[in-house]
Amino acid sequence: MSDFTDSSTDVSSDSFWEVGNYKRTVKRVDDGNRLCNDLMNCIHERARIEKAYAQQLTEWAKRWRQLIEKGPQYGTVERAWCALMTEAEKVSDLHVEVKAALMGEDFEKVKNWQKDAYHKQMIGGFKETKEAEDGFRKAQKPWAKKLKEMDGFKKAFHNACKEEKTATSRENSSKLDNNNPEAQRKLQEKVEKCQQEVHKTKERYEKSLEELDKVTPQYMENMEQVFEQWQQFEDNRLSFFKELLLGVKQHLDLSNNHKYKTVYYTLEDTIQGADVQEDLKWFRTNRGPDMSMNWPQFEEWSMDLNRTLSRRETKRKPTDEVMLTGITQAADHVSKTSSSTFSVEKTPDCSDEETGNPFASTNANGNPFDDEPSPPGEVSVPVRALYDYDGQEQDELSFKAGDEFIKIGLEDEQGWCKGRLTDGTVGLYPANYMVDI
Repeated sequence: MSDFTDSSTDVSSDSFWEVGNYKRTVKRVDDGNRLCNDLMNCIHERARIEKAYAQQLTEWAKRWRQLIEKGPQYGTVERAWCALMTEAEKVSDLHVEVKAALMGEDFEKVKNWQKDAYHKQMIGGFKETKEAEDGFRKAQKPWAKKLKEMDGFKKAFHNACKEEKTATSRENSSKLDNNNPEAQRKLQEKVEKCQQEVHKTKERYEKSLEELDKVTPQYMENMEQVFEQWQQFEDNRLSFFKELLLGVKQHLDLSNNHKYKTVYYTLEDTIQGADVQEDLKWFRTNRGPDMSMNWPQFEEWSMDLNRTLSRRETKRKPTDEVMLTGITQAADHVSKTSSSTFSVEKTPDCSDEETGNPFASTNANGNPFDDEPSPPGEVSVPVRALYDYDGQEQDELSFKAGDEFIKIGLEDEQGWCKGRLTDGTVGLYPANYMVDI
């Protein structure tokens, strides 16, 4: 606009119609492109939040599910508690879907719309910005030219008025000072000349103002036409943003997602399904007074069994329905009753040679595995305890659920294995209390 604007011209207002003030409308085109970038960054950042939240939910659910399964909670209340972990996993999946929708749909929509709406030029800037600038400049140029001329005539008129006032003041001063007639005559001629200049410049000023007024309607019409063109361009952007934001809202609003509602219907049903009395009954049957018991009875001895009977024959997983009862005097067999109750004869105290019992001899510490050679077929397998166990005999190991040690012997026919703890202690343990790692 430097080709027809005057930097010394005072801008009377901040109006759109002032010379050069259309640039704010032109700048709106560049602002629209920048706002597209801002919107994409906004969506991208929210997508990262959704992804991070989903990962945190998954990690939380995994960690707490393991803690609950290894912990002392049991029964239907345990299932209700674990339902919280299931909820977290399903909600995590939904937030992953939200992230995918934000980046795969919303982000891409803005990116493609921006590409179609704003076209970069080789020399920099956007084609649309240049078109807006050229349109406004062309529409404003005739009026701006007339305005510049009018401003020149106005300035000349004002200067003439200033000169006339100065000349009149000098003339009046000369009359008061009683200067010579020649000087007064010259001052009077100066005043008359200034008055003529004022009259002449005023006529020019008024004429240029009339001419400016004549072109003003056309100027306003042309500017309105260009402005409406870029109003429509901005209308497209604002309408697109509104539609896009509604789409983002739909993706973020899980409250209307039937999958989300189903998660909490399922969670509530699972929690409501917890039966406290059923859990108490289960504990009474499997951990309390209703458990079967191998009550102590008089035991005869027999030379036919290959090892001394110990209480480890009764060690089973809590749900096993097997118990040992009193000893019969049968010397040649172990009989099984209809109620899965066994009668077993006791082996007399005798030497290894007499009984064939590999565990009959013990050292001074009472441990049958210290200072003895490894039996044939020894293994070395790391195992982890599923349950707590307190050894009932000197040759039995004690451990807690979660403890790890080495299995060094295969399971025997009574369900016992030989193992070595981390402190080097060697002994027997019930095989069904452990799992191989």
